[in-house]
Amino acid sequence: MEIIEIIVIILLALLANALLVQVLYHCFMFIRLAIYKNPTGEPATIQPVSVIIAARNEYDNLEKHLELILEQNHSKFEVVVVNDCSWDQTATLLERLQIRYSHLKVVTLLEQEKYPKGKKFALTLGIKASEHELLVFTDADCKPASNMWLRNMQTRFTPNKHIILSYSPYKKMSGLLNMFIRFETFMTGQSYLSFALLKDAYMGVGRNLAYRKSLFFNTKGFASHNHLLSGDDDLFVNETASQNNVAIEIRKDSFMVSEPKENWASWRKQKSRHMSTGKYYKGRHQFWLGVFSVSHILFNISFLALLPFIFIYTDGIYVHPEQLLYMICGAYGFRLLVQLCIYYPNMKKMNDTQLIFLLPVLDLMYSFYLFAFGLAGLFSKPKTWS
Repeated sequence: MEIIEIIVIILLALLANALLVQVLYHCFMFIRLAIYKNPTGEPATIQPVSVIIAARNEYDNLEKHLELILEQNHSKFEVVVVNDCSWDQTATLLERLQIRYSHLKVVTLLEQEKYPKGKKFALTLGIKASEHELLVFTDADCKPASNMWLRNMQTRFTPNKHIILSYSPYKKMSGLLNMFIRFETFMTGQSYLSFALLKDAYMGVGRNLAYRKSLFFNTKGFASHNHLLSGDDDLFVNETASQNNVAIEIRKDSFMVSEPKENWASWRKQKSRHMSTGKYYKGRHQFWLGVFSVSHILFNISFLALLPFIFIYTDGIYVHPEQLLYMICGAYGFRLLVQLCIYYPNMKKMNDTQLIFLLPVLDLMYSFYLFAFGLAGLFSKPKTWS
């Protein structure tokens, strides 16, 4: 057996095993979101809610988005904005809005050495200042998709549901970077929402997340990971979620639309910060997320590595040249078909079916993203929040 055939057989084995894992993962995990039926109808009762926003030098974003939150179609809510040591015009804006909106509460932090630095401290003070048991979190750069956002979020709270996970897509803009940001956000959302439907939630996103105040204090808030500047959303959910205390809310008018980064450098910095917390997830979550990531990377790497052999591989004992082409194309085509059947309904739920048209390109980019940022996440530690 020639060395070329040995290489081909090894790459085919990698391709086949990665394909098997990918198909099983999609058909067992992601399909749960695809077949999930969104709840319909108006809530029977309106429950009091506190919206918590931590803002540091967010004058421009608060000016654009805060009134949309203050004017939600909900009769019993307050908005608590924590002005975290801002040196722009945030304080002036909040003072002006407080005159018009009596349900806007402002907590002001000043730059002092005795205060711990970071978003978790700001959020903790906002939670302590809130009046209501039900807390809904978002960021200053997020815009509610409708005035029904808050009403829909509070609907999903029931006596045994203490955490509500929702979705926060990025604003649609032109360019490959924007499309990939939206695709990566879709893949992340598809994953954590599917895990939640499996009754094993591992994360949520702070741009659109809700939980009970009593849960926060009963579990000592962010105490177990307070030494980390990231993780106020995903690590808190990873620690406090149980089989029965999590629900999801993914009606399109429940989304919070975020402002995307507009250049690769700023996006890379943002993702490096976000990816640094994954190594602190529970062991089983690290394992299953790692299985998906490794199989995704190996599938595309082995597929790309096999393509040149279509032209240089001329003979073999176990694999004939014409069989090689059929195997490679068959494996890729079968996986793509599975993805299309599951991703399209999920993209429809997340209001971004445009991504399906560039799926092969975005999927390949996603493999390189998983490899680069997954490796960087093992060694990175964020130092600031903004």
